[in-house]
Amino acid sequence: MALFGVSLVSLVLIALFQSLCFGADPSVFYDLRVSYITASPLGVPQQVIAVNGKFPGPLITTTTNDNVFVTVWNDLDENLLMTWSGIQMRRNSWQDGVLGTNCPIHPKKNWTYSFQVKDQIGSFFYFPTLNFQRASGGFGPIIINNRVIISIPFPQPDGDITITIGDWYTQNHTALRSTLDAGTGLGMPDGVLINGKGPYRYNTTLVPDGIAYETIQVDPGKTYRLRVHNVGISTSLNFRIQNHLLLLAETEGLYTMQQNYSSFDIHVGQSYSFLVTMDQNASSDYYIVASARFVNESLWQRVTGVAVLRYSNSKGPATGPLPDPPNDFYDKTWSLNQALGVRQNGSASGARPNPQGSFHYGSINVTHTYVIETVPPVIINGTLRTTLNGISFVNPDTPIRLADKHGVKGSYKLDFPDMPLNRTPRIDRSVINATYKGFIEVIFQNNDTTMQSFHIDGYSFFVVGMSFGEWTEASRNSYNKWDAISHSTTQVFPGGWTAVLISLDNVGVWNIRTENLDRWYLGQETYMKIVNPEENGETEMAEPGNVLFCGALQYLSKDQNNNSAISILRGDSKLLFTLLVVFFALIDIFS
Repeated sequence: MALFGVSLVSLVLIALFQSLCFGADPSVFYDLRVSYITASPLGVPQQVIAVNGKFPGPLITTTTNDNVFVTVWNDLDENLLMTWSGIQMRRNSWQDGVLGTNCPIHPKKNWTYSFQVKDQIGSFFYFPTLNFQRASGGFGPIIINNRVIISIPFPQPDGDITITIGDWYTQNHTALRSTLDAGTGLGMPDGVLINGKGPYRYNTTLVPDGIAYETIQVDPGKTYRLRVHNVGISTSLNFRIQNHLLLLAETEGLYTMQQNYSSFDIHVGQSYSFLVTMDQNASSDYYIVASARFVNESLWQRVTGVAVLRYSNSKGPATGPLPDPPNDFYDKTWSLNQALGVRQNGSASGARPNPQGSFHYGSINVTHTYVIETVPPVIINGTLRTTLNGISFVNPDTPIRLADKHGVKGSYKLDFPDMPLNRTPRIDRSVINATYKGFIEVIFQNNDTTMQSFHIDGYSFFVVGMSFGEWTEASRNSYNKWDAISHSTTQVFPGGWTAVLISLDNVGVWNIRTENLDRWYLGQETYMKIVNPEENGETEMAEPGNVLFCGALQYLSKDQNNNSAISILRGDSKLLFTLLVVFFALIDIFS
């Protein structure tokens, strides 16, 4: 009876917590325990980062407007933060999981992230942001489903399959970052993993025996939704399935015009959904391939991931050569034109009932233009660094918004230049001072020699232009002002530029970074600070009750394991009082 009473008390408290906090919006709860395990994805035993004992980590599934509570347990031997790439954290940059907004979770401690997936649908992933850890794993997929009242713009698939692809080294993240700290590049990866596994032995010379590979089981005649995420370190990958067409349907929360592709380039940090119909005769299994792009492919042959697509009536194993990659060695515009050909489905409803195309971004006046330039790594103060507009960023000891709220001076500077300056590169903590409700144009100018992916937290932006050469004001004549795709991560070709438009309606401090881990680790990031001068609590949430403190606010720090609902609700005294009254009343009933 006592046990039943305690269980009932817990259930009632949870129900009250959800209903009082979030009204009609449901809540979902996850625990992610991050730890080291030993695995051999490329046949060499190595230390990888697992989540709940799995590599890659488990799927987080939720629905538009759900309130998500994720308790992250740090069983590593170093600090940890987890970010939710593409989740916009509306009004709530406190949960973003990067050093400019969060103090880290210390080893053997835990912390609960709490956020709402407000007005979002689609395919995303989570990963650790500190200390080059993503190079050892710690990543996993996120699916935000449509609400029942909003239909998807295609027939319901017969199944939903998540695929992670990414380049991989047989050295762990600590060894790789030591290489970078020593001023040396990482060199060619050792391979490509598909769902954390090495390549099928399609070639006895290139692929050693005994490597475990991924097999995806399907039924003939059925159509599956494949959600493909490039979770790798720095390599763009071409994704293809032997003898099957990829019908593009969604990318990072936006439904696309549906187009068929025989192969598709997916850049570091990007996520795409394809509808694939199993319409072949199953005379054998079929290759699933993710191969390196924009490199000397004859030298990079080993940097190829190969999995197997197996029909339930398959008559034998996959054999023969892999399906060809794009033949564009002499035509560098192939991939760029493919990217520009991806358009939004303006008539489809996404997270809201109104069509995606109802926001006429092309008719809004731009309030400010930022040209953000990248160049090859440079030596600053005797160390190898990367820069944006000549500034190599170092994260402040006290997170930016936390410093603001507690009056910490000198934590950062609001002086990030809106264009490249002709001056000596330097290490600094320069942040963009953006204007709430502005509508800005950002040009990513890639004067580096490698393909770059750029990500902006807290936002999805319209990719209106992309080309080679130096961006000029005349480049605006080529912008797509009608049906451009909306992304949170976009590619920028070496020697080229990408232009995006952003409506600054999400108050907070938001990270702008390259997703290429080596460039990010060496300083290629900044933050965009957006403050509502008339803030009344409606456009930015208060710091959470379980906020972590560090830097100049370390003296306020409390036990990181204090992550109950009461801790999270510490700032809401009225709700906390109500919960406590109910709690003690129920204890009295069952005592």
